[in-house]
Amino acid sequence: MESLLEIKQLTCGYQTQPVFSNANLTLYPGQLSGLVGSSGSGKTTLIKAMLGLVHPWQGEVWFRGKRLKPGAPPPGVGYVPQVETVDWNFPVTAEEVVMMGRYRAQNFLPWSSRRDRIIAGELLERVGIAHVAHQPIGDLSGGQQQRVFLARALVGNPDIVLLDEPTSGSDLHVQHELLHLLAELSQQGLSVLLSTHDLNSVATHLPWVICFNHGIVCQGQPIDVFTPETLKQTFGADMLVMRQQDRIIISSDATTLLHELKNSLPPALQQNSKSL
Repeated sequence: MESLLEIKQLTCGYQTQPVFSNANLTLYPGQLSGLVGSSGSGKTTLIKAMLGLVHPWQGEVWFRGKRLKPGAPPPGVGYVPQVETVDWNFPVTAEEVVMMGRYRAQNFLPWSSRRDRIIAGELLERVGIAHVAHQPIGDLSGGQQQRVFLARALVGNPDIVLLDEPTSGSDLHVQHELLHLLAELSQQGLSVLLSTHDLNSVATHLPWVICFNHGIVCQGQPIDVFTPETLKQTFGADMLVMRQQDRIIISSDATTLLHELKNSLPPALQQNSKSL
């Protein structure tokens, strides 16, 4: 299969401080992948380099066979930023946020066209929240806010969407809903890469994982990649890994691991598992 996005021997940093070095990665059309690593490991810098927003010290980023020049995301690449970078008190509706992604097609007009509003409505419908189109972004739930920014990233029908910690601060229900939605979009042909430090969500929902710690530690299917040795290299701490048939449960604490394992059992078995 022909590659969609490639990074080759990529090294990035700020001022005189390197963030990661000699990273090599290939992503393919329709691929759903998780970029996992601790805070400060360089995940956000890697994503910004893929977007052309960070000038690499060395190496190259290629998109659809063309070398990416730093400056701005190329057409065909969508981006969902970290929720912490968004001003949720800004007086704008969900529909207006999505229409912001249409600025390239607006010919710099100071107003939105009927076509812009139609496209925004279709994208909000696609991510399942058309009913909140006219609500202020700050009034929405965390899951709805994430879907709004995902809809904005889908403006222009991109080939790949990069999401930076999209499930950070969300409860399990919101995390699972978003990951299921991303899986559906991937099945429709969209390539998706999301960064996260939530290992159990990745192990449950994502078919491919890239472990990152100031460089790529390893990559592959979660069942192969999530081992105590690899996770220590990735997070710098000992991790407990429990394998239950084709499911993986990970924790840095034995009590937490047992609690999560108990919660994964059917209700009838949970009642008979007091020893957990």
